[in-house]
Amino acid sequence: MKKRPEGRFFEENMEHYYSVNKYLRERFGCKVYKLALSGGFTCPNRDGTLDTRGCIFCSGGSGEFAADASTDVGAAIEKAKAAVGAKEKDAKYIAYFQSFTSTYGPHEKLERLFTSAISHPDIAALSVATRPDCLPEDTLELLAGLNRIKPVWVELGLQTIHPETARYIRRGYELPVFDSAVRELKKRGITVIVHMIIGLPGETDAMIYDTASYIGSSGADGVKFQLLHVLCGTDLALDYAAGKFQALTMERYFELLEGCIRRIPPDMVVHRLTGDGAKRELVAPLWSADKKRVINAMTSAFDRDNVVQGELRQVK
Repeated sequence: MKKRPEGRFFEENMEHYYSVNKYLRERFGCKVYKLALSGGFTCPNRDGTLDTRGCIFCSGGSGEFAADASTDVGAAIEKAKAAVGAKEKDAKYIAYFQSFTSTYGPHEKLERLFTSAISHPDIAALSVATRPDCLPEDTLELLAGLNRIKPVWVELGLQTIHPETARYIRRGYELPVFDSAVRELKKRGITVIVHMIIGLPGETDAMIYDTASYIGSSGADGVKFQLLHVLCGTDLALDYAAGKFQALTMERYFELLEGCIRRIPPDMVVHRLTGDGAKRELVAPLWSADKKRVINAMTSAFDRDNVVQGELRQVK
């Protein structure tokens, strides 16, 4: 990814964080939309390899609205394009294999799906969401080869660096597995984006900020911050109903999010600031369902608090 200047760049340009929209404009020179696709994958946390229950917060692999690309990638891309309704004639798209673990399958299937997607003339980049423990050597080499055709992004679900929380959410791998995955991907020139959840039960402010700082120093290029959503039908919802933890208020989430942004490098691309839970499944926090209100309130909070990405970063 293109590097950003250090120092007072954000303050002078009245930018609080380096947004993915800004990065995409700089990288591709036009509006770029992400197309959510499903490759029909499952997950080792669901098929019995590690567990059968999934992560404690997972209701359906984060891809409920993804277009089914398991049989016809081209048709899925066209369907997803129609859904986003781009108005710009020169718009380009990112093929985003989102649901479950999108490198967890036979090599031949991965090669067919990813090659078909990246070969589409309107696709500017390929993005693959996966787990750090689902990147064997042949998959890494496949992604490296595709990256020589068009940019490839790999999104890794880290969520937290703290072992006690990782056990609670049933993540299923240890932190060194994440470190190794980042090294192997970066060695091949592949862009790495890391998912982090803010508001996980039992985590203190310091623990949350430690995860953000760790991601900032990991070598990753981008980060997705996610508010913890409690969704129907999950084991997390059972713990919430039992009163084992409380969901974050909007102001509290903004406070923690600001602290995370202040601790990541100024050239790290922020791909997401909160995330959306399906309204029909959302148990808590209910305020997160009003996306327009949340974005407006977040913008006001950032202005009020003069958030500057990287201002509290400690370089080791």
